[in-house]
Amino acid sequence: MKLAADLHIHSCLSPCADMLMTPNNIAGMARLKGLDVIAVSDHNSAKNLPAIQKAADICGLLLLPAIEAETREEVHVLCYLPTVDAALALGDALYARLPDVPNMPAFFGEQAVMDENDEIIATEPKLLIQSTDFSIEELASLCRAHGGAPVPAHVNRTSNSVFNNLGFIPAGPRFTALEVYRALPAPENAELWRYHVLYSSDAHELGAIFERDSFIDVRERSVEAILDYLRTPKVIDN
Repeated sequence: MKLAADLHIHSCLSPCADMLMTPNNIAGMARLKGLDVIAVSDHNSAKNLPAIQKAADICGLLLLPAIEAETREEVHVLCYLPTVDAALALGDALYARLPDVPNMPAFFGEQAVMDENDEIIATEPKLLIQSTDFSIEELASLCRAHGGAPVPAHVNRTSNSVFNNLGFIPAGPRFTALEVYRALPAPENAELWRYHVLYSSDAHELGAIFERDSFIDVRERSVEAILDYLRTPKVIDN
């Protein structure tokens, strides 16, 4: 079945996102735009996912728990997880391998942790938009160890992408899916036909969340079905 999806959205936990990207605002906008499934993937943390899960449930949305992790090579990888608890556990592992650099809200932006009422209950003191000490191979293995599916993010961007930073897709992590930032042309040097390709908004503000015009085709409306799709190598017809 086809699901209208936007699988790369940031909340106000990411310092680069607008403070209006609260759990209820994100879920409400996604519902208004007719989406079936969303993934809120903050930088190196999942601490807003419990509140976002509650907001998504109220709005009748399927939430795919996610984190946008940054590797030692400064490559962004979307880690899609089976549960919020799995995402929180992965987030703890990532946080432990972040440099001890404090956030400067006046320069980078706030890193707000919210409850289900969109109230700020904490602010993240360590800067989240920096590289962990995991290599891309280690991160892919760590994501899978938590039951997840790792997907290189915005591969057609000129920063923090696997093609820009490494020049190729490494064989070691055995990626089966890639994400393309839809606002830019697809990378010319990529054999995208070998992979499942996700088109996502990378929304940092409410208006950037997708309309009902980007779909994934999965066996059923469930997190596990989406993860199975992302984990399974694409069948290539000769």
